[in-house]
Amino acid sequence: MDVIYIIIGLALVLVGAHILTEGAAAVAEKFRISEFVIGLTIVAVGTSMPEFVVSSAAAVQGSSDMAIGNVVGSNIFNVFLILGLCAVVSPLPFTRNNIRFDIPLTFLASVMLFVAALDVMFGLGEVNCIGRVEGVVMFLCYIAVVIWSIRSSKQDEQEVAAEPRMKMWIALLAIVGGLAALVIGSRLFVDGASAVARALGVSDALIAITLVACGTSLPELASSLVSVAKGQKGMALGNVLGSNLFNILFILGGCSMITPLTLGDIDIVDISMVVLSAVIPFIFAFTFKGRQLDRKEGVAMVAIYVGYVAWLISKVV
Repeated sequence: MDVIYIIIGLALVLVGAHILTEGAAAVAEKFRISEFVIGLTIVAVGTSMPEFVVSSAAAVQGSSDMAIGNVVGSNIFNVFLILGLCAVVSPLPFTRNNIRFDIPLTFLASVMLFVAALDVMFGLGEVNCIGRVEGVVMFLCYIAVVIWSIRSSKQDEQEVAAEPRMKMWIALLAIVGGLAALVIGSRLFVDGASAVARALGVSDALIAITLVACGTSLPELASSLVSVAKGQKGMALGNVLGSNLFNILFILGGCSMITPLTLGDIDIVDISMVVLSAVIPFIFAFTFKGRQLDRKEGVAMVAIYVGYVAWLISKVV
């Protein structure tokens, strides 16, 4: 049954990603909003629901290291594996706004997490913890980022289709249905994969570090790859950057307002990898052909992720 759950979960994720992408693109056309902003908001928030559910439940139950670990692992997965694979499929161009604002915002959010979480390093406390005040600041920063992104979004007339691809009520239904399929599918995948891993004798710690974070990021992976395959590369990039902003500022900010989050076994290397994941896209934007993430860089990013996971496994084993 666990293997069946894995198969059904993957199928739901793929179908949900296709439906969600179509609905979101139709909304973008209707309201003349750029694909990137749609990816940054509707798609990013929707595909991050698994992370939100897992981290919120973990925080309420007192498993704060699981709440933080899920977000940290998901953000690393989002950039290095998802963007890396998308670039391997087709190079991802960066707009001027991406380079000037969007990527730097992700970097600032990552630095905010670094400073808020590593209290001992900065002499702010005896335990590494994200407190309630820090959570409120992070949460409000997310709201400000979304409002600013929507207001600053501009799209030329020629970029918008003369006729929407579907009626608005159908597009909204597609978004809701697609998100539901993504959330349910990712949950089935995580439960099935975790059960199979335990049956094979894999430790719970290793499952949390790899399967939970990767499983909750399946919606981002599926929706981003589908967006790239459909030529909607801005939506794929917006989905990843938006998901990472949502994970750090909204999820961790909100969870830490419920209860202060201690890092537990999450260390400086893991938090530093989150910061690195925000720096790498900016660096690669100015290498090789410039202002795009090309296939060679995509392969390099995937290799970094594989190396990081191998290092995690070596620590546990």
